[in-house]
Amino acid sequence: MATELISSPLPGKILSIKVAAGQAVKEGDLLLTIEAMKMENEIVATIDGTVEEVMVKAEDTVQIGDSLISIAEG
Repeated sequence: MATELISSPLPGKILSIKVAAGQAVKEGDLLLTIEAMKMENEIVATIDGTVEEVMVKAEDTVQIGDSLISIAEG
């Protein structure tokens, strides 16, 4: 079973996390919201699967490429 690692596409602050470890997600489901330059950016699932790990929490500051969430395909 493959694992997809969702990384931050931009620097910013985590506003909210919408999923938890063990939760099933479908491609396109909202995972979390990042605030960057006073704009809210939605990060969505890229595959169907199960959330393995959430590596950030609300209010965390992230940089481009930082790991956010891992999803086990399936």
